[in-house]
Amino acid sequence: MKKNQLKGWLYLLPALLFLGVFMLYPLIDVLIYSTEESFSFASGTGSGIGLYNYSYVLHDPYFLQAVRNTFLLVIITVPLSTGLALLISLGLSSMKRLKELFQTIFFLPYVTNTLAVGLVFMILFKKTPYSDGFVNRLLALLGMAPIDFIEGPYWAKMLVMCIYTIWIVMPFKILILTSALASVNPDYYKAARIDGTSPGRIFRKITLPMIMPMISYLIITGFIGAFKAYSDVVAIFGVNLNEAGMNTIVGYVYDMLYGSSGGYPSYAAAAALILFGIVFTITVINLLVSGRGDGKGAGIG
Repeated sequence: MKKNQLKGWLYLLPALLFLGVFMLYPLIDVLIYSTEESFSFASGTGSGIGLYNYSYVLHDPYFLQAVRNTFLLVIITVPLSTGLALLISLGLSSMKRLKELFQTIFFLPYVTNTLAVGLVFMILFKKTPYSDGFVNRLLALLGMAPIDFIEGPYWAKMLVMCIYTIWIVMPFKILILTSALASVNPDYYKAARIDGTSPGRIFRKITLPMIMPMISYLIITGFIGAFKAYSDVVAIFGVNLNEAGMNTIVGYVYDMLYGSSGGYPSYAAAAALILFGIVFTITVINLLVSGRGDGKGAGIG
């Protein structure tokens, strides 16, 4: 091995050790836990090795409910938040006055504690014996009956969760997309305007292809972040998410470890690996799709 190659591996050694100790080893440990049937923390032993834990989790109604909630959250919030962030970023990029002020206003939710924001949302939507809540008062002005968004029908609770998730993730997406729009070479726009190209065609043929890598990045990280949702749901609906019907996959894993149904690390490990498989598969699909899309260069023709 050449001296320069050895030096490079030495530079990488701390990072490789960190990844090995805090990522690779826990992943292997979780894999072992997931195959140990009837594993007990107290004795540190199980009754055997097999795939029963996976079968139990995949047939558990609470897990299936958590999968449904998580997928709905992902499918609804990721496209909507990315699209809204793109529209707001285009608006901010076209502004000349007070641009920095509005950028700061839109970025504020990102630096605010998510639990605090969740509690605010809960107060806005919660219907109590003494008050219908701020949102219901707005609905009353439109002639609509009050809705119990926190303890009422499933669709109402999912609506609150989706609105909250979009609100909390949009600031980061706006920041990234605003930076991406600012990095587009203005010469492309000048040439297009000289040719008499319409604004819509400029966006489709120049802006969108140039910022597509950032959009792909936001979609992939958005999927991963939405699949990991848990603390946000707790802030709005409390800790008993199974009773509320609003648990997520990460919440199911936590409940199996520490919740009211806790003490089942093997089930938790199996559910965690199922989540890992889902996120890994969707990430690979997104990378393949975005990789094909990134191959298209910008052009007006």
